[in-house]
Amino acid sequence: MRLEDIDLLDRDVFAKGVPHEWFTYLRKHQPVFHHPEPHGPGFWVVSKHADVQAISRDPGTYSSDQDRGGVTPLEEPERPKPGPGIKVLIAMDPPEHTRYRKLVNRGFTPRMINALEPRIRELAVRILDRAIAKGTCDFVVDVAAELPVEVIAELIGVPKQDRHKIFEWTNRIVGAEDPEYFVSEDQMQRAMTEMFVYVHELCEQRRREPQDDIMSALLQAELEGDKLTDLELNAFFLFLSSAGNETTRNAAAHGLHAFLGNPKEWD
Repeated sequence: MRLEDIDLLDRDVFAKGVPHEWFTYLRKHQPVFHHPEPHGPGFWVVSKHADVQAISRDPGTYSSDQDRGGVTPLEEPERPKPGPGIKVLIAMDPPEHTRYRKLVNRGFTPRMINALEPRIRELAVRILDRAIAKGTCDFVVDVAAELPVEVIAELIGVPKQDRHKIFEWTNRIVGAEDPEYFVSEDQMQRAMTEMFVYVHELCEQRRREPQDDIMSALLQAELEGDKLTDLELNAFFLFLSSAGNETTRNAAAHGLHAFLGNPKEWD
């Protein structure tokens, strides 16, 4: 193996599984590696456990806050930020990150998570039954894309009739970084605006009529008199929904590979 053979931007490689041999090589020969990008400045890959720990414990030197020029995703497309004052959890440093995490955790209590388990099982069974009933299906659209979005929507309390909107919005937002789902910057910004307006209306509704969902719990979460702002709730909703969309794509890639197995064993 040569260093030039390692391409961590190759999604097709990860669709087949994590390339452990690449990371083994990097740990041995280049534990701090500047990975090139075809149309960007490149990014740093740190592959040793002790180094990763040291970096994660030193936010002063290795900031996650992009306003401070901190850590960014693997690919760094030049596009507008979500908006002034809007940050997601992974783009914060302590003490801001600590405060935000503690407030968000108020919505993810053991009781809340345990109550979701039977509902998630029902969703999974319903999605599979629906796909099986068709006789044939598109695995990505009918299975892999359905469950993560349904679960995230269930977590937040999005009504069933609106759940397709979440998938469409996050497709446009995440698609700005994915060549397969490429959209323009204008489409991405419009999707973010539409989602923020929707979340604001959902928050107002939950304030008037709280329900047994995480959105209602987050609206009521308080830590020494401190509460999440509307902007922070919007950012968390965007983060959670986009994470569901990314899970969809990963499930599609890995699930389809596991489902097909070895072509020589096909019936």
